Amino acid sequence: MNPALPGRFVRESISEYSEFALPNDANTLGNVLGGKVMHLVDLAAALAGVRHARCPVVTASIDHMSFLHPIHIGQLIVLRSSVNRVFHTSMEIGVRVEVENLITGEVKHTSSAYLTFVAIDKAGRRVPIPPVIPETEEEQRRYREAQQRREYRLAMREKTLQNRV
Repeated sequence: MNPALPGRFVRESISEYSEFALPNDANTLGNVLGGKVMHLVDLAAALAGVRHARCPVVTASIDHMSFLHPIHIGQLIVLRSSVNRVFHTSMEIGVRVEVENLITGEVKHTSSAYLTFVAIDKAGRRVPIPPVIPETEEEQRRYREAQQRREYRLAMREKTLQNRV
């Protein structure tokens, strides 16, 4: 966190991205490809990241992602994202994916993910990100849990680097 930069509320980063599931996005069973969903998750997270940092951001990592329900051709994919916590030049962004059956109105949660993004300048160098200010109990919970996830990610990264040597 950078105390020199004025903080921004979580609500300022909240983004929604939606896309109609089309045949070219699906497998032979008529389900949207997992890779397509992951691509949309990355886009939705980037929207929240840029809204918060107000500069270019790049994906540094994505946490585990499970697919709870298939997304079928003709359904609306809705992705909601927001910044959970800022560290210094990186931030954790949460993305929730839902699918809506436009005929019945039924909405299902299909997946969620946490991504780490890094803010960069035009030369590609890391730049400090304004701190995030959680207001609601839910935002404060996500803020606290983001620190735990970060510690786990860093430990896994260190372990991976040690195993490479």
